[in-house]
Amino acid sequence: MELIVLWDIDHTLIDNAAVSKEIYAAAFTALSGRAPMGPARTEGRTDRLIMRDMFHRNGVAEPGWATVEKALAAAGEARLSELSRRGTALPGVREILKEVSVRNTWVSSVLTGNIAANARVKVSAFGLDPLLDLRVGAYGADALQRPDLVAVARERAQQLRGAPGDVPVVLVGDTPRDVEAAIATGSEIIAVASGVHSAEELAAAGAQRVLPDLMDTVRVLGILETFAAS
Repeated sequence: MELIVLWDIDHTLIDNAAVSKEIYAAAFTALSGRAPMGPARTEGRTDRLIMRDMFHRNGVAEPGWATVEKALAAAGEARLSELSRRGTALPGVREILKEVSVRNTWVSSVLTGNIAANARVKVSAFGLDPLLDLRVGAYGADALQRPDLVAVARERAQQLRGAPGDVPVVLVGDTPRDVEAAIATGSEIIAVASGVHSAEELAAAGAQRVLPDLMDTVRVLGILETFAAS
């Protein structure tokens, strides 16, 4: 095993067309009996933190996590067709995922703040799920903070794919939190300015490799091969 590549989902692999915000609002409403006063604050946070923040800002006692996760999953499943209709896989994503998926010595999965059920909804909405080994991903129910998800994904890759403990890990994401998670865990990072954060913001967070998008398949593969050879 030469490399573990962990892709963020929202604004890295897909444009969710604000369906994500609707999922959080629907879950909050189902649990509290009223609509939230404002949209969820996401920006690379885990679902645990996003929902906790919504309850606190709205002055509502936070239910147990199992209850919250169930409501999130129900809201996500109910919006699969809406996501497929309004959203899209971002340019170049399908091509680079295909190229990475055929590398027998690489693991390609996700590291996302979404719970596992909604991560699957989001990638399956655009037919990306066959190109990813979602079993070894790390998800928003696995930890509060994004850096802690890296160890989760590494352990799953060891258990399910036989990855050695010292195999390099690369995060691909669009927020400063993706960059910070990589730096905090000694992982590599490819930052992609395909979300709300500019290339300058991502570089200021510490990313040495910042791309405007994932359209240049050859370039992205070249960077990943460099990490695999290190």
